[in-house]
Amino acid sequence: MTWGGFFNTHVGIGDISDNITAVTGVASPKWDGEGVDIHTNPEIIFTPSVTLDNGMTFGINIQLEGNITGGPWIDESYASISSDTFGRLDVGNENSAGYKLMTAAPEVTSMSINSPSTSTFIPYTGVDAILGAFYGVTGSTLTALPFRQAGLSAYTEVGGNNDVSRITYYTPDFNGLTVGISYANQGAVNAGNSFSINKNAVLSDIFDIGVNYSNTFGSTDITLSARWGTGDTPSVAVGASDFETWGVGFQVGFGNFTVGGSYAENDNDETPAPAGVVSAGDSEGWSLGATYNAGVWSFEALTYQSDTNLNFAGARIPGSKTEREAYRIGASRALGPGVDWDIYLVHETRNATGGIIGLLLPGDEVEGTVLGTAINLSF
Repeated sequence: MTWGGFFNTHVGIGDISDNITAVTGVASPKWDGEGVDIHTNPEIIFTPSVTLDNGMTFGINIQLEGNITGGPWIDESYASISSDTFGRLDVGNENSAGYKLMTAAPEVTSMSINSPSTSTFIPYTGVDAILGAFYGVTGSTLTALPFRQAGLSAYTEVGGNNDVSRITYYTPDFNGLTVGISYANQGAVNAGNSFSINKNAVLSDIFDIGVNYSNTFGSTDITLSARWGTGDTPSVAVGASDFETWGVGFQVGFGNFTVGGSYAENDNDETPAPAGVVSAGDSEGWSLGATYNAGVWSFEALTYQSDTNLNFAGARIPGSKTEREAYRIGASRALGPGVDWDIYLVHETRNATGGIIGLLLPGDEVEGTVLGTAINLSF
């Protein structure tokens, strides 16, 4: 029986501003994000396994989230069969091969900007208030950019189908090259049972493929990755197309430096939203960054930037999109086995722009700066 996990504890001082009320002319609560805030990210991971005399290993991976908000719950839960010559077969609720083989800009601190993590300090754009005021519709919502899509991260899934029931096979390592392929019956996020889902109502028949090459040439380390995935749309509209995602990434290490980056896209058939509701359509994003290892200290500088198309009341809003720009500099110090100390500065803007929004309702923006520190425990 093997188990482990991590507990990341962040304390940040934030300076958050927005101008939603000024843009819409409608009184709305101003964000008051200034001051000190706390964010924790705990997880306990159980990984028991049995290795047979023939070298085959049978194991499971069960990840228990420890946050008190909305939890605790089981995050990922899957079984594996593996060996050096067979490769690995994963079956259960887990991310796809494309997601797990992807590479992006290197990082050393635990407040990732290549993910939605920073939203714990910096709120998402108020585009829902803007469109609600413009169209005279109340209850319009866009509380977040789509999870596991390029608007937030290089580590994408088709239609954002995070941790669904799927089967994945990874080849053995061939001189640094690993290829993986995945299949999921349906794409309802975190759904544990495919047969309880109506495939005519959700993304279905999802295929993903990922490739990762990692090797060392003299004093230079190189990692290259690429991924592609597709799934059947539930839309019956004429001309509806299937969902897709693709991405490429790289990291190059020489001496104490590592540089890297990524580019990814999600094509969502511009999924229509119900009347009075804002939804996100296609998105694209890229990362670029560098790290420097100075012994017990490591340093970083990186950015993640993206665009996400906007839909409203079942139709594409011509030219309108949400833009996200995030920057971070930071440093991490190893205090001992399993204990790291991070310090970081994050600056992020999220705004709705272009088309009707850019012409008639310019200036929607949420901007935030966070100076944070974290203690990261792994065991």
